[in-house]
Amino acid sequence: MLNIPTQSFPAPSSQQRVAPSGQSGRSKVALKPGHSLMDWIRFSKSGKDLTGLRGRLIEVTEEELQKHNTRDDCWTCIRGMVYNVTPYMDYHPGGEEELMKAAGIDGTDLFDQVHRWVNYESMLKECLVGRMATKATTAIKAIIPPPPLTGLAPPTSVAPTRDKDSSPRYDWFQTDVTVHMVVYAKRKIPSSGCTVVDLKAGVLRLEVLLGKMSYMIHLCLSEEVEGTVSVHTAFSVGKIQLSMRKQAKGKWTSLGRPLEFHNTFLLKKDRAPYYRDCVLVSKTEVNHNTHVFRLQLPRGTVMHVPVGKHVYLKALIQDAEVVRPYTPVDQSLATASHRSSQEADLYLMIKVYPDGVFTQHLNSLHTGDCISVSGPEGTFTPRPLRDVTYLYLLAAGTGFTPMARLLQLALQDIDTIRNIRLLFFNRREEDILWRCQLDELAADNERFQVEYVLSEPCETWTGRRGRVDESMLQDFINRPDGSRCYICVCGPTAFTELTLGLLKQQGFSDGELHAFQG
Repeated sequence: MLNIPTQSFPAPSSQQRVAPSGQSGRSKVALKPGHSLMDWIRFSKSGKDLTGLRGRLIEVTEEELQKHNTRDDCWTCIRGMVYNVTPYMDYHPGGEEELMKAAGIDGTDLFDQVHRWVNYESMLKECLVGRMATKATTAIKAIIPPPPLTGLAPPTSVAPTRDKDSSPRYDWFQTDVTVHMVVYAKRKIPSSGCTVVDLKAGVLRLEVLLGKMSYMIHLCLSEEVEGTVSVHTAFSVGKIQLSMRKQAKGKWTSLGRPLEFHNTFLLKKDRAPYYRDCVLVSKTEVNHNTHVFRLQLPRGTVMHVPVGKHVYLKALIQDAEVVRPYTPVDQSLATASHRSSQEADLYLMIKVYPDGVFTQHLNSLHTGDCISVSGPEGTFTPRPLRDVTYLYLLAAGTGFTPMARLLQLALQDIDTIRNIRLLFFNRREEDILWRCQLDELAADNERFQVEYVLSEPCETWTGRRGRVDESMLQDFINRPDGSRCYICVCGPTAFTELTLGLLKQQGFSDGELHAFQG
């Protein structure tokens, strides 16, 4: 199997995609009958020659790649690997036009902007042509030398040389019964940063997220320790201490043996997601088609997902890896937004679609079954909220999930925000998620107001009706003189793009908007 990051995105009707502020999501096209995700999986496993090379893997030059740039002969390169995507054209939810943007060229940047979620290792495995030929270049000194390439493994993405003094470092100390590791970030650790620790079978993996950067410790410990770890973070001084208990008393001569990517400081987007198996503890009904899935992290894992970030869930479905992102919520709106960093459970509010490949699989799991979960992902940062006086949240359907903890954060931790307003779009009254909790929160806190909009209301509905439009936004969003506004949007792609366009027409800048793309 090729060593390529596996990331996938929501089903076409899902509303839990994530994108940077103002970034436009891809448009969907109507696929021909028989061209669904499962149809592609079956077709790709049919034994047909999808590359035209009769099973051969070749080294592709830039000149050769450029020749394959038409609808009927389309190759593209992603992270050093070349794929013949011609047979996938009719199965691509984003349509032919999206794929053709990367025809005959290195499409990695385009892929990361729009399709980074796609699990291309699994989806395009049978379309692999070979590896891109590398040009002789001057070696760039990395923080540590990358391991040699083997087989067709793609080139390792390594951060450019950085000022040595600016990179985090670590040290360790011990007693007869404990061992401690200290990471010095050399900067304040933002509240949106976090530390993820995984200890399994004597291997320690620690990742510190610092804005767009990721610092990693990866060691095979020299001696055995107990299966749990504790983490303490001093945010203001940029210090993280991890503590483990030795299984046997005594002094260690070293902390352990370095493993791949140990002591590296890279862009977060250049690291492949790391998955751990979590246990389904419970499934609680929210409404007729939505549940909160409670997942318990392994004993040796410490992970807190910051507000506005998401995780990927991964499962093997009909011999194909399928990956979807979901934004954690708290157990309820009454739960404090800042749970303990040692909290071992994730709560995911997920709508189960009748034709959803992944959600149907998830819904079939029983208590005690496992599902693979990644670490935190996403671009959202709460930093802009510190200067805001009016916060507006515009959500449609399960696009409410990133808003839930964001709402709690604003109410509990940011006193400078005078007014927080949620405009929540749904089809019918029974579709509204956590309505009772939202109404109670609004009744108990004068800073928060919520309004509901239904596109298919019953005759007795007295609230707002219809879909998002210019007049509705003008009526809902108040911008007093001297105020500082920030608007977050999440919902289906069409809703998000339309809403962002209307807001920009009203004079809001990209810096005042954040879109959790859907």
